[in-house]
Amino acid sequence: MANYAIKEHQISINRACKLVNLSRSVYHYKSTSVEDTEINQVLEELAEKHCRYGFKKMFQKIRQRGYQWNHKRVYRIYCDMQLNLRRKPKKRLPVREKQVLVPPEIINRSWSMDFMSDALISGKRFRTVNIIDECNREGLGIKASVSLPAKRVTRFLDLIACRRGYPLQLRLDNGPENISKEMAQWAKEHKVHIHYIQPGKPAQNAYIERFNRTYREEVLDMYLFRNIGDIQTITDKWLKEYNGERPHESLGNLTPWGYMEKKFISTNALY
Repeated sequence: MANYAIKEHQISINRACKLVNLSRSVYHYKSTSVEDTEINQVLEELAEKHCRYGFKKMFQKIRQRGYQWNHKRVYRIYCDMQLNLRRKPKKRLPVREKQVLVPPEIINRSWSMDFMSDALISGKRFRTVNIIDECNREGLGIKASVSLPAKRVTRFLDLIACRRGYPLQLRLDNGPENISKEMAQWAKEHKVHIHYIQPGKPAQNAYIERFNRTYREEVLDMYLFRNIGDIQTITDKWLKEYNGERPHESLGNLTPWGYMEKKFISTNALY
């Protein structure tokens, strides 16, 4: 209507807008839908080519192509297209104290636990949880499974404790299973102190790291496994040999069971 009045009656824009009760800003507004469509196309193209680029990198690529679109407009369309990457916040860990690694003088004073991974012949991945007593380096148990959530790990710890008793301390790294609520609840119920090593310091859990290396060389790297049953059978057999036949220099060339029998059972000083 305003354009008709201006063209046919030769009146000013201001008067035409007043006649049709139209704001001058609305009269001068130009749709940006065409330009937004172009931004959509450019962002879609960049997202396909650089799927891990965030907004800043994409906007710089747009600038490289010579487009001068306002970054706020581009970001609005970027979010409307749901291209913004969701970032999983890192879980902040409490400060871990460094502890000198000294072998305990009695068994069940401190256990170490760690996880390992490998693959079946089919390529399917599996994991193992390995647990040792730091005093006599005895392998208390190795559990193999495709999945080892915290609840399954704590059940395995309970199974070992049925014949061995619960430790005073359990040394762990900062893996997701180890810092879970289930693990914390289990430790609280059984009065087990959990000592977490400092992140990125595997040497602070050296006993289990050395055990893992031997297990890797003599079992995981030595055999091909068809299924979890194969792994567990071979592992259980190896663990008996490790505890009852394999001499350890750190134990005076005694086996873990031989060391325990000589030092503790003979003196009735197991715990």
